[in-house]
Amino acid sequence: MTEARSRSGEQVSIRQYGDGPLLVRHADVIVTDDGREHEVTRPVVALCTCQRSQRMPWCDSTHKSVRRD
Repeated sequence: MTEARSRSGEQVSIRQYGDGPLLVRHADVIVTDDGREHEVTRPVVALCTCQRSQRMPWCDSTHKSVRRD
């Protein structure tokens, strides 16, 4: 499970966007399952949930062309 953290103490919001990505608000760092930390430089970021993005952990809209079971 990917973790989102805020260094400023602001509450991080994570919301599933239909069959697409997780939208994360107010995070400063995303920590992936392998322990890597990814700096967040935007107020809202989209995290891939289809596991086929070429920019993991970020969503690149690949889910639009992938059929889910």
